[in-house]
Amino acid sequence: MGSRSALRSIKEAGEPTRGTPWREGEHRGTELLEGKITGTPISDTVSTRLQRIAELAREAPERAFLSLSHHIDVEFLQEAFRRTRKDGATGVDGQTGKDYEERLEENLQSLLDRFKSGRYKAPPVRRTYVPKGDGKKERPIGIPTFEDKVLQRAVTMVLEAVYEQDFRGCSYGYRPGRSAHTALEDLWQGLMGMRGGWVLELDITAFFDSLDHTRLRQILDQRVRDGVLRRTIDKWLAAGVLEGEELSHPDAGTPQGGVVSPCLANVYLHDALDVWFEKHVKPRLQGRAFMIRFADDAVMVFSEEKDARRMMDVLPERLRQYGLTLHPTKTRLLYFRPSSLTEDDQTRGPGKQSFDFLGFTHHWTRSRRGSWVVKRKTASSRFSRALKRASEWFRKVRHRPVAWQHEQLVRKLRGYDNYYGLPGNSAALYRFRYEVRRLWRKWLDRRSHKACMTWARFKHLQARYPLPSPARRLGLVHCAANP
Repeated sequence: MGSRSALRSIKEAGEPTRGTPWREGEHRGTELLEGKITGTPISDTVSTRLQRIAELAREAPERAFLSLSHHIDVEFLQEAFRRTRKDGATGVDGQTGKDYEERLEENLQSLLDRFKSGRYKAPPVRRTYVPKGDGKKERPIGIPTFEDKVLQRAVTMVLEAVYEQDFRGCSYGYRPGRSAHTALEDLWQGLMGMRGGWVLELDITAFFDSLDHTRLRQILDQRVRDGVLRRTIDKWLAAGVLEGEELSHPDAGTPQGGVVSPCLANVYLHDALDVWFEKHVKPRLQGRAFMIRFADDAVMVFSEEKDARRMMDVLPERLRQYGLTLHPTKTRLLYFRPSSLTEDDQTRGPGKQSFDFLGFTHHWTRSRRGSWVVKRKTASSRFSRALKRASEWFRKVRHRPVAWQHEQLVRKLRGYDNYYGLPGNSAALYRFRYEVRRLWRKWLDRRSHKACMTWARFKHLQARYPLPSPARRLGLVHCAANP
């Protein structure tokens, strides 16, 4: 992978993803009306402004806001700066958060003046890549400059205050009080409540590269018509992508890695998918159904086969209206039920054994008391990708002191457990521990030509530097899993 190594790529991804290189996500426990909040606001004034916007948006669902940018001042930008990750990858100008902070007040005042007057020029994003799926493919990521991140954060705070009042309960990605774990938990509850059914796995081909700018502007017109905000969003959409020395200007899409991109993606799919499914699809179904969407990843579950197949027929045309297409092989409909509960199921036979969602393979199995339950285990592609990242990391740091390696390794393992430590996944966690120990010994043995880290020596080393046992996440205990 060279300069596009898997370990560096997580940091390259910028704002949306934080944590250790082996962790797939994090649980965000905040749930405030005004949007995505991290920690205590620097000023009550900023919180009050966002709260007021949210209240107005909730009270008038059809209202289009003509004036929002006046809420953004230097104090607002200071809060946006505080929420912006300081150690993220740099953009095309190479400026770090520390560099920007040296003249913070002057920089924020200049940014505000250019933003309000329309003189702000959105710089192109720097293209880099992160591993995709099992690590064999790469996903393009766009890294904005630090100043651009601050302004995108401020605009995102305002947009979220409006749209959080509109978003449906089926949407989980990059929203306050919601995370991949809440999506997984609600999917588990829904599958157990329906005793499975027909699962439609949605995979939108290159969603972030296919988002139609004209359609997005039409959607934003329904709620946000502030000229300053809209002009700035248009500049971000047209900013361009710098890859090496080549600058391109795609006519569609919004770069993954930008602070505002997840919010715009949620706004787009809210109109394209969420509202349509809840208001127009579900009332016409014969049976029960629900959808879980995390950004551009989604699954739909139907109790009746006829409803599921009808959705498969109409969904491509619905997405085509928004310039989107379903991946021909990754989008699939599967029968997901335990062994026979009804005569129809006995005739059909057992359903498809598993499907993957948000890094976990979902499958039916027997509980300790013999009841059928849905369990989750680490998806094989994610397991392999994490081991590849671990091996690369061990290779790079093998000459560092063992005590330092141990300290960093413990942090990474805890981060891994924080995401994958769901009930029923302990076997995969222990297997990952075993593989990590093997990799650690392997690269310690290669520190030099004279190195000789036998398993006996490694056992003594582990007695001095023990690795923590896998930890299960608290608060996600399923009583029904062991009925």
